[in-house]
Amino acid sequence: MVSGLLNTKSRERSRPGARRAWGRVPGAMVTAVVLIALAACGSSKPAYCSDRTNLENSVKNLPSSVSSSGISSLKSQVTTIKSQATTLVSSAKSDFPTETSAVKSSVDALSSAVKALPSSPSATQLAAIGLDASNVVSSVKSFTDASKSKCS
Repeated sequence: MVSGLLNTKSRERSRPGARRAWGRVPGAMVTAVVLIALAACGSSKPAYCSDRTNLENSVKNLPSSVSSSGISSLKSQVTTIKSQATTLVSSAKSDFPTETSAVKSSVDALSSAVKALPSSPSATQLAAIGLDASNVVSSVKSFTDASKSKCS
């Protein structure tokens, strides 16, 4: 009989603690589910959207880099553009193969032309750079237009 009382008392003692522990499980599960859901919704835009913005900003800054410090500034800006275009192409080529191919080829052409410039280029050489830069602007705009629905 004493052992029966002891067993009852030990069960009574363990039950409230067990209830408290089990009472915490649903709350912890709800918290975990909410955190996972929030993490999934945290960034609904693809990674290439920020890559696109970076490239657009660098392309917009291209004219000012030419006028401010000459050829060395132009070369530096084109190096930045090429790096950002490579990042964009890598992140977006599966979704936009045609547009990213156009971005890559136009940036490669501009980069090659700028690298080939002498320290004092002629007007004809600069005009060719202007045409290549225009092609980059056009290809980046085409990508921006194509990706607008996913990046808005």
